[in-house]
Amino acid sequence: MSQTRGRYDFCIGLVLAMSSSIFIGGSFILKKKGLLRLARKGSMRAGQGGHAYLKEWLWWAGLLSMGAGEVANFAAYAFAPATLVTPLGALSVLVSAILSSFFLNEKLNLHGKIGCLLSILGSTVMVIHAPQEEEVETLNEMSHKLGDPGFMVFATLVVIVSLILIFVVGPRHGQTNILVYITICSVIGALSVSCVKGLGIAIKELFAGKPVLKHPLSWILLLSLIVCVSTQINYLNRALDIFNTSIVTPIYYVIFTTSVLTCSAILFKEWQHMAADDIIGTFSGFLTIIVGIFLLHAFKDVNFTLENLPLSLRKDDRAANGTLMTTYDCYNDDEESSPCLGEMQSTESVSGRRNGSLSAF
Repeated sequence: MSQTRGRYDFCIGLVLAMSSSIFIGGSFILKKKGLLRLARKGSMRAGQGGHAYLKEWLWWAGLLSMGAGEVANFAAYAFAPATLVTPLGALSVLVSAILSSFFLNEKLNLHGKIGCLLSILGSTVMVIHAPQEEEVETLNEMSHKLGDPGFMVFATLVVIVSLILIFVVGPRHGQTNILVYITICSVIGALSVSCVKGLGIAIKELFAGKPVLKHPLSWILLLSLIVCVSTQINYLNRALDIFNTSIVTPIYYVIFTTSVLTCSAILFKEWQHMAADDIIGTFSGFLTIIVGIFLLHAFKDVNFTLENLPLSLRKDDRAANGTLMTTYDCYNDDEESSPCLGEMQSTESVSGRRNGSLSAF
């Protein structure tokens, strides 16, 4: 019976996690559209500390969409382990990338499409090999785990790093370095997931008729979650306002997922009883996601599609066969005239340097 119940909870958590990714992926687009509208109106931008976005309905629609996604995510953590729910956040990267290409005119080239596919494959591998967390069914058990020395050290380091980034690094480098604001969101997100997991247990106990509201841990977790989520929203808005959505979303996913998996491993001791193949599978899946996300944003400005592939292959074949293009070939092939001209100019430039000609510079 317990095994059937566990499979039922697994399916519920899986569906909720996928729904959460769809809502959250769409919320990035809505909020970005709202921020762009404010920028066109000349309002102080969120990246400069402005809060005019609070009057923009598109931003609120994005916030509500993210809220729906977070509620679904909240419920998913109550039914399934964090190592199952968190990797499925890669779907939000896919949703955001596809929608941004339609609504924000942010090109999704062949590299980006391959990156999306790799992210999904990596997430699937991580779900298959996900470690099982220790069963925590009461707030007293959760309180004992939160008081563990390992987790206390981790939480203290997260708070210290976040404060340094907010008050020291952020004012100096936040406008130019994309990692500053995203790192703040991600490391604090690890603590928010722990709060969500604890509140999920509290809600289960509340429905079971236990006096949860009298337990001080319930209120501590609720207040901590409000502080963490508020901080995440603030600095995520700044990152979205300054940098491209197709860059913010994948980098945020990688750092956030790493933080959550680390926090979950320390808090719930998930890796102690894993087999070697599951450990390898989990790391392989996560590395696949990272490679996919790298392809998604590193080559976003390269105009490379399937239509360009035959032309590139023809050039490679000519280079492999040692065939040099002549001026006649270039000017008698209209389709390849521009690439040929670039190659001719490059050849002339190299020849000029070898001959010591200043015109090459």
